Amino acid sequence: QVQLVESGGGSVQPGGSLRLSCVASGVSLDYYAIGWFRQAPGEEREGVSCIAASTSDTFYADSVKGRFTMARDKMKDSVYLQMNNLKPEDTAVYSCATLRGSWHRCDPRLVGYRGEGTQVTVSS
Repeated sequence: QVQLVESGGGSVQPGGSLRLSCVASGVSLDYYAIGWFRQAPGEEREGVSCIAASTSDTFYADSVKGRFTMARDKMKDSVYLQMNNLKPEDTAVYSCATLRGSWHRCDPRLVGYRGEGTQVTVSS
């Protein structure tokens, strides 16, 4: 059974940082394009950042460019999302997922296996 598990969420003040991690059981993340997606209450799920399966090429949503960094930790077969200079509008449930197709547009409709998510709250 494939399971993805996120960790690292929490509550921070604006300008703070968090680092989200994603690990999997039943599958190696190395073989998949992986994405971080978020969904705020009343909003549609959006692609935050996606990374290619075989290279370190990444996509970032315009809203997080320059603040978020996504990368793989090949030693741990995991992916992480370093989030700096967080803003209240970053508040959402963040989930990681494998992608069934192209990673280039980080399209939530291409999600394969997905974790349950971790809450990120940015508030003063």
